[in-house]
Amino acid sequence: MRKVILLGALALAMSGSAFALTPQQQLMGTCNAQAKAANKTGEARKAFMKSCLSAKTATPMAASAPAPAAKPLTQQDKMKVCNKNAAGKKGDERKAFMKSCLSK
Repeated sequence: MRKVILLGALALAMSGSAFALTPQQQLMGTCNAQAKAANKTGEARKAFMKSCLSAKTATPMAASAPAPAAKPLTQQDKMKVCNKNAAGKKGDERKAFMKSCLSK
């Protein structure tokens, strides 16, 4: 029984998919390597890492990928936006505004 458990644990430890890096972790590694190559330290490194990690096209693959298409708003999202924009309107004015806003 111990051998079976030991072999199972060993197989799990050797599988590469259990330790796959997320895109954020890959980006962190790329930015870290760039900062190290440029010998950045202290505040300069902190500022570089912040800008590198927040950049949308920090990796060559991301630069060549097409931008994702914007999702159309759901009815609930439209209601939220229109309600915010209708602040201060009352009665028929609000009703007319909401009708035109929601029909867009």
